[in-house]
Amino acid sequence: MGRQSTPEILLACAQAVEAAEIFDGAFVVDHLLIPPEQAEGSGGRYLEALVTLAFLAGATSRIRLGVSVLIAPYRPPLLTAKQVATIQELSGNRLVLGVGVGWMDAEFRALGVPRGRRGALTDEMLETLHRAFSSDVIEVNGQKLIFAPRPPRPPIWVGGRSEKAVDRAARWGDAYHPIAIRDEDLRERAKRLHDLAAGLGRPTPSIALYAPFDGNVQAAIDRLGELREMDVEDVVIAFGRYTDAEDFKDKVGCFKEEVFSAIA
Repeated sequence: MGRQSTPEILLACAQAVEAAEIFDGAFVVDHLLIPPEQAEGSGGRYLEALVTLAFLAGATSRIRLGVSVLIAPYRPPLLTAKQVATIQELSGNRLVLGVGVGWMDAEFRALGVPRGRRGALTDEMLETLHRAFSSDVIEVNGQKLIFAPRPPRPPIWVGGRSEKAVDRAARWGDAYHPIAIRDEDLRERAKRLHDLAAGLGRPTPSIALYAPFDGNVQAAIDRLGELREMDVEDVVIAFGRYTDAEDFKDKVGCFKEEVFSAIA
């Protein structure tokens, strides 16, 4: 987003993540269009998330490429499944698909999507993704279709803090990916997740969380230790805003040399 979202800066940042060798992946966020009064910090400039990941796939070879999170109700399920399969195929199975219900009223209104149906639309998306990646021939709206290429389904991280989000993660997710959740609430949600998945006969989804890094090395070390104790399997390090590629590389270098070296 913002003036940093140029091809040159995006490529330099993704390649810096890959070159650091300590990270498994690089993530983008998802907004499509926002109103002028909410454009501070971005100027309203947003690149579409899946297209951006496709762009980065051609410039990297090892790291996973993720979105945290794709707003499912904004997009047609079958078309999205085809886009996801295409990125997965062309990237060599490196996609991580975070999925969420969204929140911004203005985007829902602009897209003509009823905000009150966002949960149901997200469930429809997740159900379509699972069906599409499980069979060469699928039926949609009474029409049988060949779904090819059909690479391995990317891991699905289900976002959201509500009980409904936990239910959704238990049914469809490979990981539960809440943002800005309190530790005590996470422990409660994790137990519910385990119980629901067991009832569905599914493996319990893992936990994937954000951890901010603002340059405070000790705070980052402490936080990662806490997440490790809570059996959090994946952590997306949030570097916050950066002015340019060099600023981003400095943040990556600081994290690698001072935080990662202390916890590895």
